Amino acid sequence: MTGNFAFSKAGHDKGKLYVIVAEEQDYVYLCDGRLKKIDAPKKKRKKHIQIVNRRVGEELLAGLEKRETMLDEQIKYAIKQYEKEKE
Repeated sequence: MTGNFAFSKAGHDKGKLYVIVAEEQDYVYLCDGRLKKIDAPKKKRKKHIQIVNRRVGEELLAGLEKRETMLDEQIKYAIKQYEKEKE
């Protein structure tokens, strides 16, 4: 699930697009690169997100899996590219 895009289904951020950067049993950690940065991701229950059947690029995905220090700009860019393709 790490590396997938996801929309928030509940809460004040309903409808916002995030990247899943980590997961636990019932929770995922979401980042958008702007308000929720990679060093302080949003913790949200899995039932409150809608996973998109699309993953981030290979370079970003490899960094997420290795837990390397990621740049928030890379996540912002990935979200921007997804939204551009969706149009």
